[in-house]
Amino acid sequence: MPVTAPSAVSRRPARVVGAVPLERATDWVARYLGSLPPRQRTFRDLDPLRHVERPAGPYAGAVRFPGVAPKAVAVEALGAQVRWHFVGQLQRNKCRSVVEYADVVHSVDGVRLARALGGAAERHRERPLDVLVQVSVDGDPARGGAVVGSTVDPDRDFDRVAVTIAEAPPLRLAGVMAVAPLHWAAEAAFERLAEVSARLRAAHPEATAVSAGMSADLEPAIAHGATHVRIGSAVLGTRPKLR
Repeated sequence: MPVTAPSAVSRRPARVVGAVPLERATDWVARYLGSLPPRQRTFRDLDPLRHVERPAGPYAGAVRFPGVAPKAVAVEALGAQVRWHFVGQLQRNKCRSVVEYADVVHSVDGVRLARALGGAAERHRERPLDVLVQVSVDGDPARGGAVVGSTVDPDRDFDRVAVTIAEAPPLRLAGVMAVAPLHWAAEAAFERLAEVSARLRAAHPEATAVSAGMSADLEPAIAHGATHVRIGSAVLGTRPKLR
């Protein structure tokens, strides 16, 4: 069943990226996930793996580097066919490691990064890699994300990043992703992301994914057309930072 906000107009259903079995979810998250059949429930990180019984799949996993590749191998051994989503910050020197297991990358925000990812995908994977352009909705070049109409840094210009991904044969331009800035209301941030998504679809109709919303701002993200939401702390609690 679709995951929709109660007061939202009819939009594309949102896929949940980054959840674990629902018995560990809070009541707030369960409002959106409780009606999903088990095959559509998704999980994050699988740490520890003892919480995962033999899954029926397919599943989606939202993950961060490092330490994911061994988990991917372990999950495959359980018999699951997992579609892995990389949602963390990506550096060019980590592209090879990511393309070896990920099916979707949510966080490409530069031309050079897109080229590095495309090169790694061409050398180290046999199928196209879905890629989302990370958007800086406030246009601040100091924050992560490509900037629409950037005149400061051509590497971070949204249109240039999108074209670089679209023209790379090993990559498939899938859509946009954003994190709401702390100083913005979530509703305003996701409204702006919806505008950028429409701009992208005008040139690339197949780029329909909108990755937006995390544990604290799930509702407004879905109301503004999110197709993927990234739930972490509401399900797993606060986790130690990677060192």
